[in-house]
Amino acid sequence: MTVEKDVCGACGIGTVTRFENRTISIEHEGLAVEVEGLSGAECGACGDIIFDPASAIRYAEAGDQLEDLVRANVQADLRRVRQKLKLSQAQAAKLTGGGHNAFSRYENGQASPMPAVMNLFKLLDRHPELLDELLPNSEPANSNDTPAGTSPRRSAGR
Repeated sequence: MTVEKDVCGACGIGTVTRFENRTISIEHEGLAVEVEGLSGAECGACGDIIFDPASAIRYAEAGDQLEDLVRANVQADLRRVRQKLKLSQAQAAKLTGGGHNAFSRYENGQASPMPAVMNLFKLLDRHPELLDELLPNSEPANSNDTPAGTSPRRSAGR
């Protein structure tokens, strides 16, 4: 193996050393994927990596696949929590301040929810009783006046 050394273009102080057949892990939102057999050059000081063209393509494709998986998990989580709370998509959109079809777009992958929406739904997943405080016009979830099989959150005017 030939070792090429050069000054790093990113930091200007480190030495860049060539590598071959390296496995690098990509992490995003708690998920990870390993990409094997990568080659390129790395700065010993700042850690900047420049992949060879074929490795750059494989690394980027793995990152894109990981992002797709994260997006699918977000879609499924939002749908699961919304349904657990017995909210329609329109009600969930109104609750979070989105447009009338925001949740439809979140759940089918046409749009990404803001972190605040995700945080709210994580909290409501753990503490669904807080929904009654956020929807003051709805009856309490345990109301005896609600007909069997219906949800107080789907009342008229909502």
